Amino acid sequence: MAILTPSRPPKPSSARRKGRENTIADTASGWLSHPMADVVLVTVPTAILLGLGALMVWSASTVFAYRQFGDAFYFMERHLVFLVVALIAGFVASRVPPEKLRALGWVAFGLAALLLCLTFVPGLGYGVGGNKNWLNFGGPGQMLRLQPAELAKLALVVWGSAVLANKRKLLNEPKHLLVPFVPFSLLLIGLVVLQRDLGTAIILGALMLAILWCVGAPLKVLGGMMAMIVVAAGVLVTFNESRVARILGFLDPTSDPTGINHQPLQALYGLASGGWLGVGLGRSRQKWGSLAEAHTDYVLAIIGEELGLIGTLLVLGLFVMLAWAGVRIALRGSTFFTRWVAAGITAWLLMQASINILVVLGLLPVLGVPLPFLSYGGSALLANVMAVGILVACARDEPEAKAWLRRRAKAKAPRRRLSAILPARRPS
Repeated sequence: MAILTPSRPPKPSSARRKGRENTIADTASGWLSHPMADVVLVTVPTAILLGLGALMVWSASTVFAYRQFGDAFYFMERHLVFLVVALIAGFVASRVPPEKLRALGWVAFGLAALLLCLTFVPGLGYGVGGNKNWLNFGGPGQMLRLQPAELAKLALVVWGSAVLANKRKLLNEPKHLLVPFVPFSLLLIGLVVLQRDLGTAIILGALMLAILWCVGAPLKVLGGMMAMIVVAAGVLVTFNESRVARILGFLDPTSDPTGINHQPLQALYGLASGGWLGVGLGRSRQKWGSLAEAHTDYVLAIIGEELGLIGTLLVLGLFVMLAWAGVRIALRGSTFFTRWVAAGITAWLLMQASINILVVLGLLPVLGVPLPFLSYGGSALLANVMAVGILVACARDEPEAKAWLRRRAKAKAPRRRLSAILPARRPS
């Protein structure tokens, strides 16, 4: 007669759920501890944002492009060309060792300052929306235009981090902390102000403060410089009628709905009409003339309208993930330069994205700042992707990542030597 053994009682559902949660947490922890995890954390959200950006530039620009140029794919074709160039430049930047990049700090600053100065040369400088901040090199369809201020943001981070890293033992003295970093940074900001691009100048000023904060500048110094920037911005706004009108429109969103508040209101209408899932890709109503900057500064409004709250939250989540990866790289850097350049790039991308999003939501006055990776614009796209490439280079320079890459290279070396010794197969 068989002896029946009692079976174990089933685990309660709460215990099973807790076990699954522990397994998921252990898997995630193990994955994040991989030496190359930071590279993935940077490249994956960037790739998704770039793909989504290309899709939304096509969707948001077709109507305007057809009306303006008779070609619905006018902006899309150019955006793809810019994207290919940016990806090549970003890949090259990701393979440049940080020490070599550090040595190029002054070269980057000089090139950025030269390009900014060239915008004041007749025949080269080109104005858009009242701002003379473009270089026009001609070419078919005016594709060869460059906005040096976008590259100046990247140059400020690389050059500033290099200068401060070279003086890291003297940064406890205010003279060495501020000179030459602050005067030369103000030179770049002043050139941008002369171009009448206040939005970019504000970002450069905030970026200068962020870099100083990362290197440990005293709060008294940061507070004084912040007050100086706020006063300077207030003066520049006061003596410009267009900027004053923007501020007044922001303070009273219901005033002048067909004038100064037209764009902000239409952006809110687009976001509100999207609901949870959106009206569908390509079915935006705002892009039919109501929202003039649909494919540039207000592309998030089209995302919210066509892809709904889910699409908007996806964009926000990707930027949060990218920012988290940048902070990880900054904390795990092997040198002061890699830490500070990673922190500066992260602060720049996060600040610019936050400003654009807050403007679209009507929580800030209109500043004319593009959304990184998503807005149409070759210069911004080039600078943003190169910045991510430098982040990847910093991640590859982390001590654990460098050791892992060396082990991988040694493991592949015998295979290459063996393939070189063995005779090639003869075709049968």
